[in-house]
Amino acid sequence: MHHISTKDAPKAVGPYSQGIAAGGLVFVSGQLGIDPATDELAGATIESQTHQALSNIAAILGASGASLDGVVKTTVFLKDLDDFGVMNAVYAQFFEKTLPARATVQVSDLPKGALVEIDCIAVMA
Repeated sequence: MHHISTKDAPKAVGPYSQGIAAGGLVFVSGQLGIDPATDELAGATIESQTHQALSNIAAILGASGASLDGVVKTTVFLKDLDDFGVMNAVYAQFFEKTLPARATVQVSDLPKGALVEIDCIAVMA
């Protein structure tokens, strides 16, 4: 088992890892739409935050030697399920070849006032 860390995604701000590789799998911690260059949300829209959250996931997977093509499961946490359609359109741009299993749930709140958080499990390349 090993810890995954990259400067191309927001640093962990608590006692957790950006990702962990174990047993041929990569477990990516929930990613908000935080721009790692500014440590701020990448805009105020569900579209901009979803795009950034998935870009962060791609960066963490890349640092592990995996990629979005290896993602087998995601969980999407939305502040408002009314944002599902817009989130889903952005999500589809990142998962064109392989469509992972997914759960989407509405939550009462997310850190930093975010609109979306996404985590995933991927197989190593």
